[in-house]
Amino acid sequence: MSILELNGILRSYERGIPVLENVDLSIEAGEVVGLLGENGAGKTTLIKIALGLLHPQEGTVRLFGKDPTVHPVATKRRVGYVSENQVLPPQLRIIDVLAMHRELFSSWDEAVELDLLDRFEFTGRERIGKLSKGQARRVAVICAITHRPELLLLDEPAGGFDPAARREFLEVALQFLANEGSAILFSSHQMNDVERIASRICMLRRGQKIIDQSLDSLQESAILVTAGGGTTAHLQSMRDIQGCLSARLSNGELRSVIMGSRLEVDQRLTSAIRENEPRLSAISLEELFIELVEGRP
Repeated sequence: MSILELNGILRSYERGIPVLENVDLSIEAGEVVGLLGENGAGKTTLIKIALGLLHPQEGTVRLFGKDPTVHPVATKRRVGYVSENQVLPPQLRIIDVLAMHRELFSSWDEAVELDLLDRFEFTGRERIGKLSKGQARRVAVICAITHRPELLLLDEPAGGFDPAARREFLEVALQFLANEGSAILFSSHQMNDVERIASRICMLRRGQKIIDQSLDSLQESAILVTAGGGTTAHLQSMRDIQGCLSARLSNGELRSVIMGSRLEVDQRLTSAIRENEPRLSAISLEELFIELVEGRP
């Protein structure tokens, strides 16, 4: 049984303008899935639907085989959640916040709590309202993983962190994953972070899922095609090619991402495009993200 199963998800905030449209996503135990997409692509909405904080208008959600909106307590007890805008009670001390969570989760591990307090250099007596944004996020991480969840949902958890703090956060997440074999679904705009811990990439564009495959196979099958002297006619010809995910003109250069082996992509290029001596090359995850945001199918 999948830990998380989303089927045919549709969610709109304004009538006729879907934030998510017919999105399917399945996550198994031990998977680390990087959720990518530009701002407004639907990442946060998808994570909130997975957690049961939002209802889809169409489609089904199963978290550990249950509907999280019908069985909120049974499902949320098995999930950890950290978001960029998460707010903890500012008047409380860290030990008070942890005590509240300890009462909620029977699987709370005090040894993990003490280890993380020491790792993040907290005494526990600091008031939440006196902490920096990064420090408050560290407290949220402690709350999210100390009950040993089977699924960790992270929505831009390291946003605003400096590189050292982001590395520290990732090390904690990786150590947690290795020790527990839990699944992680996380969104991030930091491609280096995604490449470091994700085994699989799911990318949304304007509410639709356009990529869902392992990071290794994605890096092997995404081909960047560039050609000089591009015209709008060349652009349309490129968009008609099988497997084209995006195409655009940039300062007279035609740029396109096409899925397939280098040989397959080369065979699909039309004679009109070949006249411009196209170049085929591998593409990094960050370049892929930019091309898919800047271009369109």
